Amino acid sequence: MFKYIKRHKSAILSGLFISALIVFIQFSPQTEIQHLLARFDGIFYDIRLKASLDERKKTDQQIFIIDIDEKSLAAEGRWPWSRIKIAKMVNKLAEHGVAVVAFDILFAEPERNPVSAVADYYQSNQLPLPKEFNNITHALDADNIFSESLAATDVVLGLLFQAQDKTNRGDMPLSVVNSDNILNLNKMTSISYPKYESNIGVLQAKALGSGFINATTDQDGYIRRAALVAEYQGQFYPSLALEAARLLTLTEEISIEIVDIGNGLQQIAGVRWGNELIDTDEVGQVLIPYRGQRKSFPYVSATDVLNDNVPLGLLEGAVVFVGTSAVGLGDLKSTPVEINFPGVEVHANVLEGILYPEIMSYQPDWWEAALALTIFILATLCTFGFPAIGPLALTMTIVILMAVTTWFNFWLWQQHHISLMFPTSLLLIFLIGMVNLGLGFFKESSQKKMIKSIFDQYVPPAHIDKMLANPDSVNLDGERKEMTVLFSDIRSFTNISEQLTASKLKKLLNNYFNPITKSIFEHQGTIDKYVGDMVMAFWGAPLDDPQHAKHALNAALDMLSITEKLRGEFKIQGLPEIYVGIGLNTGDMSVGDMGSEYRRAYTVLGDAVNLGARLESLTKFYGVECLVSQMTKDQCPEHTFRFIDCVQVKGKSESVKIYEPVDTKGKNINVFIAENKDYQEAYDYYLAQNWSEAMKLFLCLSENHCDRKIYQIYMKRITELKLQTLEIDWNGVFTHTSK
Repeated sequence: MFKYIKRHKSAILSGLFISALIVFIQFSPQTEIQHLLARFDGIFYDIRLKASLDERKKTDQQIFIIDIDEKSLAAEGRWPWSRIKIAKMVNKLAEHGVAVVAFDILFAEPERNPVSAVADYYQSNQLPLPKEFNNITHALDADNIFSESLAATDVVLGLLFQAQDKTNRGDMPLSVVNSDNILNLNKMTSISYPKYESNIGVLQAKALGSGFINATTDQDGYIRRAALVAEYQGQFYPSLALEAARLLTLTEEISIEIVDIGNGLQQIAGVRWGNELIDTDEVGQVLIPYRGQRKSFPYVSATDVLNDNVPLGLLEGAVVFVGTSAVGLGDLKSTPVEINFPGVEVHANVLEGILYPEIMSYQPDWWEAALALTIFILATLCTFGFPAIGPLALTMTIVILMAVTTWFNFWLWQQHHISLMFPTSLLLIFLIGMVNLGLGFFKESSQKKMIKSIFDQYVPPAHIDKMLANPDSVNLDGERKEMTVLFSDIRSFTNISEQLTASKLKKLLNNYFNPITKSIFEHQGTIDKYVGDMVMAFWGAPLDDPQHAKHALNAALDMLSITEKLRGEFKIQGLPEIYVGIGLNTGDMSVGDMGSEYRRAYTVLGDAVNLGARLESLTKFYGVECLVSQMTKDQCPEHTFRFIDCVQVKGKSESVKIYEPVDTKGKNINVFIAENKDYQEAYDYYLAQNWSEAMKLFLCLSENHCDRKIYQIYMKRITELKLQTLEIDWNGVFTHTSK
């Protein structure tokens, strides 16, 4: 884990920073960025609401809109109408058996009695008023007529709260909201207003209920929430919809559910009326359960009510809201379901939610904790998971994770009616994802540039292409793995260099190194270094190669073939003939980008590497061109080898068997088999210390194969060993004391 963090330090630190920033933005005091997030949340809310409208539960309660529409204005005259006409409409509604009439209209000023103009005329001309004048005045008093009609059915009048710079108008009704459990209003969250605009006293005294008609808009001007209660001078008052519900259900009182949040602070948790409890946010608001676009509730034109054009029984037992959809009267609102939505229908939607709480979604009081937990889970997943994913997979992961987060939010909304804010969750995924994509492309570009600069002259072009396609497959930090190393050296190079001028020596080396390097590359090897006439290469890194020993041995045999061909070419060019010695060893080695801050190289280190160098040196001693260790031989079963010796090289405490690879192409394999059989028999006599039989066989082999120096070495070694007293556990291992 620590290694993973170290490798992706920049991406992880960036993810942690973004996570901290998101938390700060989400839970800090109000900021412009937070306002922007709230607007995005509103957009997502609208999408979510519209997507679930078709699945919204249908209710049984009859709720109608009595609409003062364009048709009514054309038929009855411009607004405002006389309250005598309003009274007539109330009486007509009562005759239809309406349960509750709620006015989304204010009657804040008295209507002028037409008789008053006559009285003014009489008084200005100092004429005596007729004795029937008082009776006529009372008969034409529209406010009085309207107030008397309010007794025909349960009527809720509208109440409008105002800002500080307004003046109070009309009579404030008595509150029907019980708020006795509030300890200190100054330490409680609520929606408060300093001023009001109510109805005239004669109307307010006769109406059974009053409710405020204020719309609660979000920062973008959309109405998504509705306040059920609002505070004025220490008293709480119900909304128009809540008061209509109270009268419909014959409830005497509304109470506010209060919770203590510590340090003497309180907030609203819900509103209770009768046996129903409506969960609200901390200021008494609910999310409006819109049924659909305008006219989701049935509309009845006001003029049809006045002129008895409404079917009998249609409005019986219904709650009706009297308001307007006429454009000129300015009661059109911006809502999630429609831009120009009649304000009166907003109240109808709220009432339906109050009467049927199961259709109402809510934002629980633990939403901040849930959001914090979601952000923590996503931040951990994205911060520590994204750096390990490639660009294409990361792009798909970002899209999938954002889709899953969105789906989960929609699932909570549809199945449990829970509304949780989630733009910050999407923003978190998006930002961490984009940073990781940017760092990934930058890292990949840097890795490719670094890989190309490090390996361009040392590995085959095919290796470069593979590493650039997958930079993470290259480990430059250093690792230990089984590999095969090759050392190659030109014999008697010092003497050759003394015979040649600098330009000819350069030409010889270039003509030698070019095909040799090409051969190593073609056999998937990596050039470690050139030191004078020496070439060092290895197989198995930077890319894994399960057949590293086989590829290394094939390269070695090809190098011998190239050298043989070059000898003829050099002779024609007047250059010295060259011979090489090659040593191969397979074993565990440390490989990586090593060196100092001034110079570095991708190289291999370890005892297995040193043994490869020793084998190259021993080719001179044994008179062969190539030597491989037992470990290399065992991994190349398809090749033919001649056993050379069991040796202990300088600097090593363990012995190792060494072999000469034999190229049998174009040769009589039976001759080699016969020779090797005699050689093995001679060596067995040698190990058994049967010096005479061993000498006889080695002498015969030397005479028949005079080019084999190894037989002469054993004859000389037998001559010396015959004069020595050997240890009981002598096993034939020869110790080389020089490099």
